[in-house]
Amino acid sequence: MTDIYAIIRIRGSVNARKEIEDTMEMLKLKKVNNCIIYPKTPDVEGMLKKARSYITWGEVTEESLVKLLLKRAKLQGDKELDEKIAKEAAQKIMKEKSLKNIGIKIPLRLSQPSKGYSSVKQAYPRGDYGYRKEKINELIEKMI
Repeated sequence: MTDIYAIIRIRGSVNARKEIEDTMEMLKLKKVNNCIIYPKTPDVEGMLKKARSYITWGEVTEESLVKLLLKRAKLQGDKELDEKIAKEAAQKIMKEKSLKNIGIKIPLRLSQPSKGYSSVKQAYPRGDYGYRKEKINELIEKMI
């Protein structure tokens, strides 16, 4: 099991409390379907619990991270990543548990999942928000 979370925003900020909007700002998730990678720390877990009805998260695997970076990540200057750079960046993220000093623009923009969300108003597994464990990798595959 990895110590890296992939966090995806699934709901907008209409009717959201100010403290939840602030938490989303701190997580750098300003728009729906944005994805960000964070290490598993008590600070991040506290923010995830506060904004849990607006986001979904889980432990990302290195294979999913490589696919995500290859398809959706951009380097500074809007340059595309090739497979070699994506693999190196994913290994660096898994080892250092940080997106800093990688040179990738964050957050990563994803599309709607194929076949849509089941329900953004119910918790996982009946709906879509909340903690998914390893199942986040399946959602990432659908959204790439």
